Amino acid sequence: MSRTRVLRPDEKGLAAAASLLRSGALVAFPTETVYGLGARAYDSAAARRVYRAKGRPSDNPLIVHVSDEAMLADVVRRVTPLAQRLIDAFWPGPLTLILERSSRVPSAVTAGSSTVAVRCPGHPAARALIRALGEPIAAPSANRSGRPSPTTAAHVLRDLRGKIPLILDGGPCRKGLESAIVDARGRRPVLLRHGTITGAQIARAAAAPLSEVGLHAPAAPGTRHRHYAPSCKVILVPASLVRRGGLVLGASGSGLVHRATWPGKKPAFVQRVRGGVGAYARELFAALRAAENAGVKTLYVETVNDDGVGRAIMDRLRRACRG
Repeated sequence: MSRTRVLRPDEKGLAAAASLLRSGALVAFPTETVYGLGARAYDSAAARRVYRAKGRPSDNPLIVHVSDEAMLADVVRRVTPLAQRLIDAFWPGPLTLILERSSRVPSAVTAGSSTVAVRCPGHPAARALIRALGEPIAAPSANRSGRPSPTTAAHVLRDLRGKIPLILDGGPCRKGLESAIVDARGRRPVLLRHGTITGAQIARAAAAPLSEVGLHAPAAPGTRHRHYAPSCKVILVPASLVRRGGLVLGASGSGLVHRATWPGKKPAFVQRVRGGVGAYARELFAALRAAENAGVKTLYVETVNDDGVGRAIMDRLRRACRG
């Protein structure tokens, strides 16, 4: 087992990370959504190392991260008018666009698809790393496949210690949920994965209503397999049931994550999140990992309204308890 170093994303850390990426090695780095596990986007062998390190299914594409629009021109065949409107509205930020890939992007990155998922991250350290490398970085979340996504360097270290040489520690992620993914090849946006940028915001920026996801929708990262699951069993409990006292989970309120507790018994684990759905999104994966670390076997999670950012939260929770 090799040693995994943790460095700050300062000049020294960025130089070390860029050097490792050029050599074909993998580096974990912070974004505003979750930590990414990066490889050179134009290096097929490095992309395959990402899949092996994560235990990621081979049909799950990677997201290509660019530092700016100029770099995008080498990744995609064409920037559609719809994509340009969304770029103008949300980049840098937590929005991934699906477009036709250029010949420079290997099929190992796109899982054999003719399309590519691409975004410009909002975290300055992520963009600085891409600039230091001088080319795009392909990166899914920096965790073992199927586990809760990492929102701190410590989460990455727990999952990938000894599997990668370096983690850049940029502190906790601001958003805490993966980017929204939009198929932007046509005239109307197709929302393939919900994120902290909502469907309503996307439709307004696109000046077009969302289109339904069709049978021939392109493969999108993080949408085909079980994801986000801690080692404990996750059961969703409607907020209305909690507030009626049908199931006693401790103090009620949006954003609670609890171990099962029945009337007259003290909770063995309680994780409270205050500050609305934005705070819930930011703390969700950390709370799932905290329950796991506490030895919880069955985790009851209070639901939130299934709209806006709440829809992205509920998408992750449903995937966490699938199966």
